[in-house]
Order: sequence, then C-alpha cells, then structure tokens
Amino acid sequence: MSGSDRSEARQRAHDAGLYPAPLNAGRSRNMQANRRVNTKPEMVLRKALHGLGYRYRKDLLLRLEEGIRVRPDIVFTARKVAVFVDGCFWHACPQHGRQPTTNEWYWTPKLQRNVDRDQRVNAALRSSGWQVVRVWEHEPLDDAILQVERAIQLAYELRFESNGPL
Repeated sequence: MSGSDRSEARQRAHDAGLYPAPLNAGRSRNMQANRRVNTKPEMVLRKALHGLGYRYRKDLLLRLEEGIRVRPDIVFTARKVAVFVDGCFWHACPQHGRQPTTNEWYWTPKLQRNVDRDQRVNAALRSSGWQVVRVWEHEPLDDAILQVERAIQLAYELRFESNGPL
C-alpha cells in the first residue's frame, strides 16, 4: 500500500470514528514511528543472548491451533520457547502502564484488547507445548536473561523426561 493510500485509508477511518484523529502532525509522526519489531529492549536482549551463545529466530510466525497466529520476539524452535518483550504502555504494565487521558474512549479498550490477546496467546502456546516468557521493557537485562535461560532449561528437562535424550 502506497503512502497516499495509507493516508486516505487513515482519513476514512478517522471520518468514520473508528479511531481518533491525531491531535497534531507531531503526535501522528510519533505514533507512526512506534515499531512492531526490533525495539530497543528487544534488540538489547537478543544481542545479550547471542553473546552468550544462544541461537534463535526472531519474529517467527507460529500458527497454533484454533487459527491463532503469533509472532514472538524471540523463538527457540528446538526447545519450543517463545519470548516476548512487552512495552509498558502497549501491554498495560502494572508497574509503569498508565491510563491515557486523551481519547480514552479509544485507548482504554485497545489496551485491554492487547492484554486479553496476550493471555489468549500464552494459553494457546502453552497448550501446544511451548514455554512462554514475557519480559517487561523496564526489567533489568540480567533478570530477563535469567528468565529466558530458566525457560530453556525447563523445556529441555520436560522434553528429556518425555522423549529421552535430545
């Protein structure tokens, strides 16, 4: 979709009241600059894990039962470990998340849908035999690495117990 097509689609959605028009051009640029992948906290964690010798896939599409599709930030396919690095605002962090004060009619349900989707994805991944790690963007790097390493170790132990040696 070209830039002008996106702009026209955005304007139609604003006109239909599907989501709010930006307060100003600067706010609009800021929101459009939010990344879905390769966020700074995600890249820091990936670099640290790679430096420790871990190999993984990034942003790998996983198709689960019930038609659920998910793209974890970091995926250890052999161990079936999915890692998500969640932003405090977008995933309603209990410590740092805040309720929007502008256009709350739009943002409050949107953020709640994100939380609900995260819970559905976690359940679907776990029922498919995956270990799920969710790391908040504000967590110290060492804590995040420890969570990932524990999940990898647990996945190894579970697989070793059920299938014998890898």
